[in-house]
Amino acid sequence: MLNATEIKAALANRPKIQWRSEPLLGSIYGQEEIDAAVGAIKEAMNPENGFGFSASPIPEFEEAFAKYIGVKYAAAVNSAGPGIDIVMRALHLQPGDEVIVPSVNFVAAPLAVLGAGGKLVWGEVDPKTYLLDPADVERKMTDRTRAIFPVHIHGMSAPMDEYIAIAERHPHPVYGPAKVIGDAARACGGSYKGEKIGKMGWATIFSFHTMKNMTTLGEGGMIVTDDPELNAFAHSVRMYGNEVDEWGTSNVMTKVQAAVGLVQLSKLDSFIAARRRLAYARNRMLEGSPDFELPYEPTDREHSYYLYTLTVKKEWAGEKRDALIKMLQDDYGIGSVVANRPAYLSRPLLAGKFGKTTPISEAAADRMISVSLHPAMSDSDNAYIAAAILDAASKLA
Repeated sequence: MLNATEIKAALANRPKIQWRSEPLLGSIYGQEEIDAAVGAIKEAMNPENGFGFSASPIPEFEEAFAKYIGVKYAAAVNSAGPGIDIVMRALHLQPGDEVIVPSVNFVAAPLAVLGAGGKLVWGEVDPKTYLLDPADVERKMTDRTRAIFPVHIHGMSAPMDEYIAIAERHPHPVYGPAKVIGDAARACGGSYKGEKIGKMGWATIFSFHTMKNMTTLGEGGMIVTDDPELNAFAHSVRMYGNEVDEWGTSNVMTKVQAAVGLVQLSKLDSFIAARRRLAYARNRMLEGSPDFELPYEPTDREHSYYLYTLTVKKEWAGEKRDALIKMLQDDYGIGSVVANRPAYLSRPLLAGKFGKTTPISEAAADRMISVSLHPAMSDSDNAYIAAAILDAASKLA
């Protein structure tokens, strides 16, 4: 842990960048992305080419991304949200069919279950990892469970093999084992048991939103799977669903986004390496503080550190944690966020439909604080942030 002298020295070097809780560009762009975008535009200027319908290099981006993850198929979409909707719709849920979703979550996944006509069952998270707790999933499996839908939250993989084993122990009487679906919006580039996140499960959805680990001009997403039927469904439904005779709308990615995506994908591992290096350095600067638990990373995973998440001590849960967030912003110019409280606390629609049933998760979220981290962050800025956390904590105490 930084000592008093080191804290003072670090705080003397205030960052020139105002580091938000989630920087508005989560990756790094260079001339290569500009050249790729301009090249795609120039190619489209020919009236015989235009921007096309799923035109090149969209298929090339899909193929490259599938190869990176280690799956057979990938379907590019205009955003992760429609990607989640497409996967939920592919289940063809019937009234009463259940999908287990962690309550500590962004609203996209719960809303997708609602939109697909399913019954959402809130799952508790493990307070140490903030990931969907397999023991709670097992308790909540019924003969109506159609899917288990964990989030690879903060950039770290959920224990996918445990959910798959649970699904196999409790098969649906008609459809067999529940489908295990991963929400990897925040975890692109992370690993689990030697494989990239997205390799395990029936489907995984990634986000290329402007704040994410890689980004395709501000929006974009990808659905990956080894299931040829799901892949065919996704490719059809993202463009009005003609080939599968299903309802659909237009959720296609543009060729310019795909061109930039190919460049970003080639850099992704370097982005993750930079995030991990900064996170480990910050761990060393904070280690030993009595006020926080450091991010937990099991040995079988490579955390992508989309968010650097601390857990404050129990005495600081709720209001005092909120005071720390405000102090970091007001006094030090450092952004931090709670990502996320149980989704039903922010959306009355979800609470009204599915209740408020995860007290363990509510208590865990009251101790969560995610402090800004970015692959382009300098060592000096990282030290300033660590010093600010320790200095603010000493004042709060």
